[in-house]
Amino acid sequence: MPADPRPSRDTLGAAVSQASEKVSLLVREEIELAKAEVTTKVSSLARGAVAVAVGAVFGVFGLIFVLLTIATVLDSILGSKWLGFAIVMVALLLATAIVFLFAWRKLKVGAPKPEMAIDEAKKIRATVQPGAER
Repeated sequence: MPADPRPSRDTLGAAVSQASEKVSLLVREEIELAKAEVTTKVSSLARGAVAVAVGAVFGVFGLIFVLLTIATVLDSILGSKWLGFAIVMVALLLATAIVFLFAWRKLKVGAPKPEMAIDEAKKIRATVQPGAER
């Protein structure tokens, strides 16, 4: 009696189906990884942009106090009233410098790019497709 070829086809079909499901799951997980990476980088860029805005506000106030200090010094040449204005001006300018340094550090990351997800996708592609290693 000849052997029934049906069991090997069922086994092969199940293996192909299972491999297809796993590749599909892997692709979905890589997409989720890319989303998580981009979300993290966009969040950092948003914090940096807010810091730039806050720094700009401090800079405007600093400029106002510079002008007030100059006006007061010119108005009262020998008075000490200007010293208080000068101290406030220096404090605001220092705050401006600190906030802009923070913003620069946050914004230098550049455009969001899911590097880990791209590397993983390249590894998967090289594993799944022979000869796709570039």
